Amino acid sequence: MAMTRRTILKGLAATPLVAAAGTLLTPAEAEAATIDASKFSLTSRPSNSHGGFTDLIAGLATKLTEVDATTVIADTNRSATHLTGAPGTVEAFATGFAWDSGDQAVDYWIPQGVTTSADAYGNGVYPAGGTNRVVLVSWYFETDPDDDGVDEYALDKGLRLTFVDQTTAAEPTYRHVLLVEPVRTGTGEYSFNPIHKHAGGILWYGNLLYVVDTYKGLRVFDLNTLFEVATAETDVCGLHTDGFYYGYGYRYVLPQCHAYDNAGTYLRYTAIGLDRAGTPDSLVVSEYSLSGTVDYTDGAFNGTGPGTTTPKVVRWNLDYTDRQIASLTASEAVTVAQPKIQGVVSRNSTHYLATSAGPATKGSLRTFTSGASTAGAVCDLAIGCEDLSYHSSGASGWSYSESVIWNVSEYAGKRYVYAVHADGS
Repeated sequence: MAMTRRTILKGLAATPLVAAAGTLLTPAEAEAATIDASKFSLTSRPSNSHGGFTDLIAGLATKLTEVDATTVIADTNRSATHLTGAPGTVEAFATGFAWDSGDQAVDYWIPQGVTTSADAYGNGVYPAGGTNRVVLVSWYFETDPDDDGVDEYALDKGLRLTFVDQTTAAEPTYRHVLLVEPVRTGTGEYSFNPIHKHAGGILWYGNLLYVVDTYKGLRVFDLNTLFEVATAETDVCGLHTDGFYYGYGYRYVLPQCHAYDNAGTYLRYTAIGLDRAGTPDSLVVSEYSLSGTVDYTDGAFNGTGPGTTTPKVVRWNLDYTDRQIASLTASEAVTVAQPKIQGVVSRNSTHYLATSAGPATKGSLRTFTSGASTAGAVCDLAIGCEDLSYHSSGASGWSYSESVIWNVSEYAGKRYVYAVHADGS
């Protein structure tokens, strides 16, 4: 059985940071260099083996009630706890919340990605012209949460997305929805399947949600199109024999509407972040590695083959008019010999990284400039830090006195969604 990323992390929690050349790295050091961006490319894919995403979703719409994200935000059913102080090891704390007791303790759902309505729209609120202040968090289902090689849970329920209403920050509420891929059954009926991926990073841009697919590229979901489904069957996903549609007990499902598949040099799609500082807007993808060398042998990667195995940050420009990727060829690529990168956001040539250190040691927010020789520490993050999302102080509809960076932590009992001051103050 192949070791999971979480298994390896547990075993290396106390391991010193090592560069690709074998030299020790202190926590503040990470070599960086620019490389040829044209080697990194995507293909735009509007379909899967069951047909076009548009047609499959249209077929589901004839069977189910269609809603949008504002419906889900207005229909939250769980309460989070507002944080009045920094949780755990976090420094430069600005704001945040903790999940309810059930989601804090659950071992089979594990939070990974974070993005906010400050990514979706520049003024920070959703929808355009609206007033909602929202945080989105992705989770993946772990069938073997204790990593003993034996599945404690036989049914892998895939990925879920949490809509957190932060409009009243002191009283955040939320609801989980299931991420699904639209398909047809063997008899031709419209249905959907769970998505068995990691969802290590997410990005909300306008009406679209981008989700990293580690070995393949990017999956895209339209937040204008969710479906309400029956809830009685908690172990059924899609069209059931009783004629009803289910999403493992969740009231809403969000179907995939598009994909961007890696087509150039191999890239490990670990985390994703938005950059609104330049023109045009762009997204950046970062790679995870254990010791400063990226593994391209643990899965079926799309692309033309491996290039440098030093971890990379790769940028693609976005089209503001349709929220899609503007050019399928990357516009920037930099290497950074930094182990255990879990999250990334960029501001022009300045890049921020969340780096982890296992289940018992604090994480770190670090920053480097494209082409610079080292990355420096900004502040400590929570144990089990994951994805990042930049929230500019210029977001007029949801503003802070200074820019902040959101982070999510993954370990049961230590799960927080919080923002730190981007300058570490």
